[in-house]
Amino acid sequence: MRVACLGGGPAGLYFAISMKLRDPAHDVVVFERNKADDTFGWGVVLSDDALANMQENDPQSADAIRESFAYWDDIAVVQNGVRTVSGGHGFAGIGRKKMLLLLQERARELGVDLRFESVVGPVEDYKDDYDLVVACDGINSAVRTAWAEHFKPDVDVRQCKFVWLGTHQKFDDAFTFIFEKTEAGWVWVHAYQFDEDTATVIVECQQDTWDRLGFEGMSKEAIIGKCAEIFADHLGGHSLISNADHLRGSAVFMNFPRVLCERWHHENVVLLGDASATAHFSIGSGSRLAFDSAIALAQLLHEEPVMERAFERYQSERRLEVLRLQSAARNSLEWFEEVERYLGMDPVQFNYSLLTRSQRISHENLRLRDPKWLASAEKWFQTQAGAPEDAPARAPMFAPYKLRDMALANRIVVSPMAQYKAEGGCPTDWHLIHYGERAKGGAGLVFTEMTCVSAEGRITPGCPGLYAPEHEAAWARLTRFVHAETDAKICCQIGHSGRKGSTQVGWEEMDAPLAEGNWETVSASALAWSGKTALPREISHAEMAAVKAQFVNATKMAQRAGFDMIELHAAHGYLISSFISPVSNVRTDAYGGSLENRMRYPLEVFEAMRAVWPEDKPMSVRISANDWVGDTGVTPDEAVQIATMFGAAGADLIDVSAGQTSVDARPVYGRMFQTPFSDRIRNEAGVPTMAVGNIYEADHANSILMAGRADLVAVGRPHLANPYWTLHEAAKIGDREGHWPLPYDAGCEQLWRLADREAEMVGKI
Repeated sequence: MRVACLGGGPAGLYFAISMKLRDPAHDVVVFERNKADDTFGWGVVLSDDALANMQENDPQSADAIRESFAYWDDIAVVQNGVRTVSGGHGFAGIGRKKMLLLLQERARELGVDLRFESVVGPVEDYKDDYDLVVACDGINSAVRTAWAEHFKPDVDVRQCKFVWLGTHQKFDDAFTFIFEKTEAGWVWVHAYQFDEDTATVIVECQQDTWDRLGFEGMSKEAIIGKCAEIFADHLGGHSLISNADHLRGSAVFMNFPRVLCERWHHENVVLLGDASATAHFSIGSGSRLAFDSAIALAQLLHEEPVMERAFERYQSERRLEVLRLQSAARNSLEWFEEVERYLGMDPVQFNYSLLTRSQRISHENLRLRDPKWLASAEKWFQTQAGAPEDAPARAPMFAPYKLRDMALANRIVVSPMAQYKAEGGCPTDWHLIHYGERAKGGAGLVFTEMTCVSAEGRITPGCPGLYAPEHEAAWARLTRFVHAETDAKICCQIGHSGRKGSTQVGWEEMDAPLAEGNWETVSASALAWSGKTALPREISHAEMAAVKAQFVNATKMAQRAGFDMIELHAAHGYLISSFISPVSNVRTDAYGGSLENRMRYPLEVFEAMRAVWPEDKPMSVRISANDWVGDTGVTPDEAVQIATMFGAAGADLIDVSAGQTSVDARPVYGRMFQTPFSDRIRNEAGVPTMAVGNIYEADHANSILMAGRADLVAVGRPHLANPYWTLHEAAKIGDREGHWPLPYDAGCEQLWRLADREAEMVGKI
């Protein structure tokens, strides 16, 4: 096969090597416009996984690269003058120029034709003369641009400005992040050693900081000098160096383009490396993607007799891994884009937040990497949460938490989850057993499902309420049990279904009208929830006042019933939510239009409830922080304002959910997928938050809490499957400090023994 590689970077060279290894008869030519020893980067970071794949593919080049590595185990974070170090991270760095020269040498040994200082022409100039054309021409791929209609690239240019520099200052003891506050704003560096004499220094900042520093009008030399001045305390008298001789002035700064192509091949042309997909430098996986994809493409071309089939497999098999790494890279780059919201944190928490930013490193993974540092961080978290100094160190999920005078034993919450088992709005024995079991299961706080303020405010005939004396009595029976037999606190979530009411129970046809006995519904505007549901009436001012009075009445009943806390349900498209979201509120009076107007009625209801709820008891609000319908609905930006308004009105906690406000919503699911909204509200609005959404392991909860992404963690579906989720997760992570109900002591002892035995066996393996 005649093969043309358009681009002589790591991807092109390693693909050429991999093809020749599989069949020396291949005629492989690498075209590169630069000289053999030109390079515009500094160091390259490779993980152990990447090296293992390279070792299996070509031990000779892998060994040569290994011999030139600079190794380090620690990450150091310098913030507000405090240097925090954690270990066990296992990085290896090599100079980009050195790596390219080693790959060039190996390629020549295998008979690859390397043509440097070759002007690479249009792809059409190669596709007829070669059987295969590999476009590995980098992040600004000319081939991808020229054939954009075939490859359909999605290029997302990110916010921060960065410049890739070098220095002779030593950073050989740790991969180092340094954050410095200037008169114009925060600037930070990613620094790491890659040979005996040189380290990479990537300087990064937000666009507005860059503008205020005046970089736009500076020469390249002035820019580098200014960067050196900002970080002078960390450079030991050394200067910063640029090798981007082809760039002038402020062009040395770049904005990172996140690239992902819908299609990676067309005819006999295929994209490789950064030409097809990019991963942000903050997770150091760009080279790993290039090498892994080069190996995969070469192997598939060797296995498949038909090139098109090899291309199809290459795209389908590699795309998942690329998306996984891009997801981690997106999390990481977004953390840096928003880093200023975290810089006021204690250095311990800031360091933890940075380490776990991509979600590839979890709480227990950090325990494996550096158990001593993590133990000290857990102790810090427990102490600042109010635990006694002599209390045993426990994971963050077991730290105490206080809202007004309500003291929680831990940070785990049983989410509000509809049961559809009420009769005439009255809780039954089902609710007593259901909530009682989960209160016994170790969670610090248990939420009821949405408890409705009127019969017409129910979602279904199976939904409970607080609008009749028998309701109050039934709930009081439950709260007495919880308080007498468990350490848990219990919260009543109070709401009104609005346009989503008068529907069948959850296990029948969801959101469909009742077969008979439907009642009239109201909403902020006369817009149906879906094509299946009835058209609601636009609620009148008089009816709004009446419904507000119903909320107040339910609040008083919740107090008499003995609840520790109440929550206003202002999410998921129900009545209060329908006022907040512009997709359901098209009113033209004082309650529609601007966010201030859309929040008017929700705040009136909240304030009326707060006024009759005891001062010493907390109150929360559940919001949908993203309508998932683009800019036409509530966005995460607007959610910060919504949370701020409720906080100013006296909300002690924002229960941060998302979606369920429109049938047109297009949510992006994944582990902890709603946590970023909680993170943003907590750290921008300064309001305590509760995170929800696909949180199902202690590891998730501990990572969220320790990083300061939420103050409480709500666990939903896992609690349906296992009422004792908290106690079981404690056993898994080796926590032996929790309190079990005394009748269950024997089960507790057995569970602990089995968990210890399993941990011991894993350790032996």
